[in-house]
Amino acid sequence: MNKSLIALAILSAAAHADEGMWMPQQLPQVAKELKAAGLKLDPATLTKLTEFPMGAIVSLGGCSASFVSPQGLVATNHHCVYGSVAHNSTPQRDLLANGFLAKNLDEELPAAPGSRIYVTKEVRNVTAQIINADAAKLTGKKRSDAIENNQKAMVATCEQDAGHRCTVSSYYGGLEFYLIKQLEIRDVRLVHAPPAGVGKFGGDTDNWMWPRHTGDYGFYRAYVSKDGKAADYSKDNVPYLPQHFLKLAKEGVKEGDYVMALGYPGRTNRHRLPSEVAFTFGWSYPAYVKMSGENLAIIAAATKDNKDTALKYAAQVASTNNYYKNRQGMLDSYAGSDILARKTAEHEALKAWVAADSARKQEYAADIARVEQLMAQRDAETKRDFFLGYAHPRLLNTARSLYRLANENAKPDAERKAGFQQRDLPRIKASVAALVRNYDEQVDKALVLHALAKYAAQPKAERNATYDAVLGLRDGMSEAELRAALDTLYAGSKLGDAAERDAWLARTPAEFQASTDSIIKAAVAMYGADLQDEAKDEELGGNIQQAYANYMKAKIAYMHSKGQAVYPDANSTLRVTFGRIAGRDHGADGTAWTAFTTVNGVLAKATGKGEFNAPAAQLAAIKAKDFGNFVDPKLKTVPVDFLATLDITGGNSGSAALNAKGEWIGLAFDGTLDSIISDWDYNKANTRDIQVDLRYILWNMKHVDHADNLLKEMKAE
Repeated sequence: MNKSLIALAILSAAAHADEGMWMPQQLPQVAKELKAAGLKLDPATLTKLTEFPMGAIVSLGGCSASFVSPQGLVATNHHCVYGSVAHNSTPQRDLLANGFLAKNLDEELPAAPGSRIYVTKEVRNVTAQIINADAAKLTGKKRSDAIENNQKAMVATCEQDAGHRCTVSSYYGGLEFYLIKQLEIRDVRLVHAPPAGVGKFGGDTDNWMWPRHTGDYGFYRAYVSKDGKAADYSKDNVPYLPQHFLKLAKEGVKEGDYVMALGYPGRTNRHRLPSEVAFTFGWSYPAYVKMSGENLAIIAAATKDNKDTALKYAAQVASTNNYYKNRQGMLDSYAGSDILARKTAEHEALKAWVAADSARKQEYAADIARVEQLMAQRDAETKRDFFLGYAHPRLLNTARSLYRLANENAKPDAERKAGFQQRDLPRIKASVAALVRNYDEQVDKALVLHALAKYAAQPKAERNATYDAVLGLRDGMSEAELRAALDTLYAGSKLGDAAERDAWLARTPAEFQASTDSIIKAAVAMYGADLQDEAKDEELGGNIQQAYANYMKAKIAYMHSKGQAVYPDANSTLRVTFGRIAGRDHGADGTAWTAFTTVNGVLAKATGKGEFNAPAAQLAAIKAKDFGNFVDPKLKTVPVDFLATLDITGGNSGSAALNAKGEWIGLAFDGTLDSIISDWDYNKANTRDIQVDLRYILWNMKHVDHADNLLKEMKAE
């Protein structure tokens, strides 16, 4: 392809002014809309990734964040630092409940193993290099292999610049590929997190709800070696000095103000086929919701009398609860809607447009039909293997990964499977190390047994023969027999010991094959079948990429013919979304929603226990009206959270909310329950996201937590 379809597709912002997760390089093409919305900056400045403000925006590899001081201080959401707070918590020092504040650099704590801060340096269209002339001729697994080899070669060249992490990301269903180059900061430290009674105030009850009173903020710091290079944790490392950091807004925001969020949204599905919509809402999400609810109940029962074990699973519980409510909210919004009917009508219109022209029919028709068949095949396999995915003990999955690593290590690095190259070793080591503080055998066994019973009840033809053989499964086994099989597997292994796990990181395939450890033996026994399953997945994946890319090419051309804008679905890469601060005439509860909540609502909701256990010091400050300079002139008190029309999704958590001048005004952290269906179907009337107001962050830091050192560093006083 000689020129990006992105440039071809964006003829107008005819969709909705607030809709769209735009790639930075697209913004000049919607400059008119940005200016009309109120942006004071030149839109072209937002395309420059190493200049202000984009140079301050970073990824945590699952959440978004920003530099907010010249000393590498990073602001993000409380729920994004939650795993690190839990990792450093013990029953004797419960940082989750009580919060954490480092008064100086020496008091800062190492973040959870594997924590990273990624600073994007370059984004470049490399479609022609990834789908080169040779790859374009291939199908199935050969096509998958060619694409992977081209990606690995490009990444290897990019990562010759030491300290950087490079990825090749797919856009428009595999139609386009972009090389993303990021500085990878490996020494990440926890600086500050408010108590759970602030950062998680309202808990799962208020999650995805409005009005909201959650102070969802926390701080990391990035560290590098003394020569300014990315480095592993060392007491000799020094704070990273970013070229750019966000400036705090000089004035508070009000309803109607321009706002934009800069971050790394995870995934949206607005270009999906009707059949994918039907499968997701008809089977996939209901199955996930049911299983998640059951697993949460199992964890609660297994940890209720053990504070340390509860802390180990706190992050998993928080994450599962979040997605559980998210998926259920989507199902509720979908029920009774016309989404599937509209998607079907749009798809039929596309096919009619293709069929109306012989050239278009020849170019697109076969792949549109083929992609439907391939999706049906993938959906059937997903359904078949659903319970199997939950029925593997975590240590078995760890052992399988370690054995695969041992086999890949025997090859030249360039020939190793992506995910098991030398560049991936730190991530694998961190995952193994993290088991110390996020794994418990009895909890894991209870979760696996629950899933295993469901898996074992499937017809033998739908089960995995290799896994059945490893556990000794047969038709009609009772729960007691399944438990006995698991007990034997767990009891015969030493992988529950951290030192033993670490030792296997450096062992050879021969040492794995000679082991008498029950879980290691199981991993070795499953290896051949795992490779066969992987090959089948790659055969299907290669065919899907080819057909889906051409389907998307047809869809873009069709939308282009109607003068409609086309932005790529979110894929965890840097995006900009813009809109305005706005309430809603009618919320999900039938009442009008104001644009802001205030600390008065904290006082009204606080019960002193559970999810609404606000800190006593905070309640005292609210009652005393000890608000300092953080009072909103219209609200007459301190604002907590605000609604905006921003188009965000998971991964945007921690995204900096900026005003028209590019100044920091808050942190995006959630959406409202009836608008999260926008991941699949953008809803202009309902879509609202939730930000924690910077004024609340600063007030809480100054008047409650007394984080004067950080306020001074951010030039907040």
